Amino acid sequence: MTVGGTRRAARRSFVLGAAVMAIVTASAGCARFDDSASTEFSPEPTFGAADIAPVEPGAPGSSTPPPPSPAAGPCVDPDPNVVATCLDTLSGLVVLPGGASALVGERRTGTVFQVAPGQTPRPVVTVPVDGDGDGGLLDIALSPTYDEDRLLYAYITTATDNRVVRIAAGDVPKTVLAGIPRGSSSSGALDFSSPDELRVITGDGGDPTAAANPSSLAGKVLAVTDPRVDSTSAPRVVMSGIGRAGDVCIDATGSTWVTDATATEDRLSRITPEGAVVSPVWTWPDKPGVGGCAAAPGSVAVSMTGARALALVPVDPDTNAVTTPPTLTAQDRYGRLRGASLGAQGQVWVTTVNKDGGQPVPTDDRVVIVPVPAGGGGSD
Repeated sequence: MTVGGTRRAARRSFVLGAAVMAIVTASAGCARFDDSASTEFSPEPTFGAADIAPVEPGAPGSSTPPPPSPAAGPCVDPDPNVVATCLDTLSGLVVLPGGASALVGERRTGTVFQVAPGQTPRPVVTVPVDGDGDGGLLDIALSPTYDEDRLLYAYITTATDNRVVRIAAGDVPKTVLAGIPRGSSSSGALDFSSPDELRVITGDGGDPTAAANPSSLAGKVLAVTDPRVDSTSAPRVVMSGIGRAGDVCIDATGSTWVTDATATEDRLSRITPEGAVVSPVWTWPDKPGVGGCAAAPGSVAVSMTGARALALVPVDPDTNAVTTPPTLTAQDRYGRLRGASLGAQGQVWVTTVNKDGGQPVPTDDRVVIVPVPAGGGGSD
């Protein structure tokens, strides 16, 4: 899910399997949003009172001791790679700028939590959503200038449509893009491709003809210019023909990687920085359930629900071609994986969705840090 302070900045100098990104930590309280602002999407979220800012409990020279470890219980996972436990069905996540924590969304409740190793998940914001079926809070992204403005963007389901909203402390959600059809299913994701452009992938809502219809926002990759300001301008269509939307992720070169699922195959596609669509770069005829992606020079990591694994797709750094079959890591270790975001030292943060069609264990749903094998590939 960062340019400046978002996901893209974290990606700028890492390759999966060698070094993939950085991690972050923060504090949050509890307060109501002010309802004085005018917006077409009026329900109020709740937001943490304190700004999200790095904290390092127990750091050298600090007088503040680290928080005590939670007592043994049903929400304590013995796996040291598990960051957060006992959450509701999860969707997207994004590692925060600078370092040691991430924000993760609960799909059905609309709550975003801050999670970090060794800390209890802290609710940061709750956005009103319609969590029926597969709808709800589907993805989150940080503003390119998140360090300064603390803006959060979300792809959500309402009673009438899917839409993108902009969220700031002390305000109600502001609609950035509305009218994305719900249809018989809801899917979508978002990420910034530049400081002034938000890429949004929308699912076809169960109607493949909508993906080919230029008048429909369904089944597309859309470019929204300067989503920080209110605008009535229509988004630009970057790619059509999307089935069930997986994710969009941007690498350091400016290429947009796209995952989606059609009736016959799951796909990984690429949109060049110039806007040319290379589709598909790779296909999975066995339909393993592609979800979130995390892109870096030389590799793209793709979360999978059906295959219950993280796929590592090797990418030629010169041509961006995929000529070697992807390999799987962490297969069957954590169950169904959905979200993905780059972490430090060759790691990928992922979310599980075992409470939604899987076989949940007592600690589900979870946020997990998956170490990537050396070289960005391999199977374990």
